[in-house]
Amino acid sequence: MSAPTPHIAAKVGDFAKTVLMPGDPLRSEFIAKTYLEDAVLVNDVRGVHGYTGYYKGKRVSVMASGMGQPAIGIYSYELYNYYDVENIIRVGSCGTFVPELHVKDIVIAMGACTNGNFAAQYNLPGTFCPIADFDLVRRAVEECERMGVNYKVGNIFSSDMFYNDSGRDMEWAKMGVLGVEMESAALYCNAARAGKRALCICTVSDSFVDPSEKATVEERQTAFTKMMEIALNLA
Repeated sequence: MSAPTPHIAAKVGDFAKTVLMPGDPLRSEFIAKTYLEDAVLVNDVRGVHGYTGYYKGKRVSVMASGMGQPAIGIYSYELYNYYDVENIIRVGSCGTFVPELHVKDIVIAMGACTNGNFAAQYNLPGTFCPIADFDLVRRAVEECERMGVNYKVGNIFSSDMFYNDSGRDMEWAKMGVLGVEMESAALYCNAARAGKRALCICTVSDSFVDPSEKATVEERQTAFTKMMEIALNLA
């Protein structure tokens, strides 16, 4: 396969070496229009907005991934393998399992547990542990410290189910897992296989410890700006 792909209409060279990847296309549009100079729309297949522009003089792209490991698995694979992208930084939301984290706090996902089967395609003789790029983790921590935001670094749970009938997601908290989202494990697998770099930075949108803590739909799209600025400064 070559670019354009079935899912991305851009040409080779349209994307920068670093791509920020929110799940929501509206968040992608918000980042581009709020932070990037000279932003150009390079993809809109299936309404998945992708933009390339400049942040503090550095060329950077942002494109949505959609929801779930299959979706980010497609987009990140094509960006890494057909568009010469070197770094993908997921900027998403998560539910937290720990009382120390609250809505709008930051989770830096050093590793990603999962109930999914994405890594089975590699036919490995054991269980693969999807992890982030250490340099991106280190620099994200430095940005959080500089900006004075509340954050934690650790494991996150990439679930294939939003509505989990078993009701057992909090079992992951017993293993020190910080929270749950739906994409990071597949992103980390694709980065490892391609020899590229990835990081997931999530803003806490709700709490399993205190169900009264919950961000609105509008806040998920436009108010998680600290996470966006951390990721842009990494780029």
